[in-house]
Amino acid sequence: MERQKIIKLLKEDHSSFINYINGLTNEDFLFTYQQKWTAGQQLEHISLAVKPVALALSLPKFFIRFIFGKANRPSRTYEDLLKKYLIKLENGGRATGGFIPKNTTLNQKEAISKVLNKNTSVLVSKIEKFTEQELDTLLLPHPLLGKLTIREMLYFTIYHVGHHHEITKQNLKLSN
Repeated sequence: MERQKIIKLLKEDHSSFINYINGLTNEDFLFTYQQKWTAGQQLEHISLAVKPVALALSLPKFFIRFIFGKANRPSRTYEDLLKKYLIKLENGGRATGGFIPKNTTLNQKEAISKVLNKNTSVLVSKIEKFTEQELDTLLLPHPLLGKLTIREMLYFTIYHVGHHHEITKQNLKLSN
């Protein structure tokens, strides 16, 4: 997937998720089932996940290479990265540390949405500064998947928001 398509999907998918969450009733925003994350916590989790990617891409390229390294293999395809991620989830992989959302309140909905929107915009603007080759050679760390090329990290970021969008919808079906 080329850079411009990645940018388009990042914008569309994050915007769709934010609009979905902001369109929920107060009850749905706070609904939890069997200790699963509320819609608000799903929103915060995605915000917590996008922020470090946007921050990393804000670093000078030479610094990214110095700190995280250079790929010694081609980038995986979107489908191959997705397979690897789903296997990790099947084997018990879960969010850890700073990626676990705290309890969110109704008062936080707008603020979290704004932060996610801002960080998504920053991420998209930073991607524009990377060549296709740099997306495939520079590495970033992922807490569950290990070192990924920037392109793979962006694939993950696209999938991740859609994954949590669907989880939120499925959880809310249980509220009826």
